[in-house]
Amino acid sequence: MSNEILSLKNIKRTFTQGKNQLNILKGSDISLSEGEVVALVGPSGSGKSTLLHIAGLLEKPDSGTITICGEPCSNMDDDNRTRVRRHNLGFVYQHHHLLPEFSALENISIPQIINGKSKKVSRKRAKELLEWLGLSERSTHRPARLSGGEQQRVAIGRALSNAPKLLLADEPTGNLDPHTADEIFNVLMRLARGAGLTALIATHNTQLASRMDRVITLHEGYVVDA
Repeated sequence: MSNEILSLKNIKRTFTQGKNQLNILKGSDISLSEGEVVALVGPSGSGKSTLLHIAGLLEKPDSGTITICGEPCSNMDDDNRTRVRRHNLGFVYQHHHLLPEFSALENISIPQIINGKSKKVSRKRAKELLEWLGLSERSTHRPARLSGGEQQRVAIGRALSNAPKLLLADEPTGNLDPHTADEIFNVLMRLARGAGLTALIATHNTQLASRMDRVITLHEGYVVDA
């Protein structure tokens, strides 16, 4: 059996809204093996984004355990959480969140430079990713000069720039028209498969979800395999 890349066990998360307690996650469990691409589905407000943020060490659960690439992460301090994110995780969001003052090439290079790579190595990797993404001719363009689909391709390149083992994507095609969404999904799947990535992708698109290895549903605070 493949190595386990992500394990979430008995994850609980409650939010306070006025005088009310909202129990968003009531004991959610997820296990992803190496190379798996898994869809996370559920209605709006079910906690998909919260679960992804917890899996990505961006938010702490009230209780439960998080293990990434065999490393216990639940009780890590902020420095070690940052270390794990930099070395093991890639993120793609519904909105691209590109840095507007930098080119496509620079947006993909910067995370690598932050992670300690030289400018030369970072630019080489960024050029390779842009070529794989079909954006070589747009490498010097800033986000404002790119279409929505092109911006999301750059965001995917940025997420993969440090060769993560786990990709977390939150509605990565949610802001795109159906044709562009299908193109972006195909690009994401091709790159994930080519790199042997493990991926957890939240989506409302049932057609796209059905094309992944497995579909899990977040229902009333629990994760259920389809």
